[in-house]
Amino acid sequence: MAKTARGSSGNGNDGGGTSSAGAKPAADRREPAHYEAVPASAPALTPAEDRQWAFMAHCGGVLGFIPSLIIYLVFRDRGPFTEQESKEALNFTAPPTIVAAVANIIAVIFSGISPLTGTVFAFIAVGIWIFLTVYSVLAAVQVNRGQPYRYMFSLRLIH
Repeated sequence: MAKTARGSSGNGNDGGGTSSAGAKPAADRREPAHYEAVPASAPALTPAEDRQWAFMAHCGGVLGFIPSLIIYLVFRDRGPFTEQESKEALNFTAPPTIVAAVANIIAVIFSGISPLTGTVFAFIAVGIWIFLTVYSVLAAVQVNRGQPYRYMFSLRLIH
């Protein structure tokens, strides 16, 4: 078909979303999309996946409590070992992570006022991070073998 002066293909639609005789544009005539519901519960983890996510929950302790919190919230109903170990990792990492964050904030604030005080709080935050890293790796190694791990120093905030 030859194009008209307005660039349309001769079908009565000028490409601007309007058509002659007041008819609805093509986009409005489409039927609504139909979506299928997602199952309410995800499938259970296999024993290997259960151990893997428990391992990851402890490894996440290097980054603080957020990884173990996410794993706990997502996988707690899908695998008993993951639920147990991510809860253990979360209980262990939450308090020191919060203390380290506060120490970092204090270090930044005091670094302009008293550099020595800021440095002390920065070293406290680094010491906490080293503590979390060492114990998280020890726990991850044991959990990877399929054995549960209990931290020596842990507040049982989540039961």
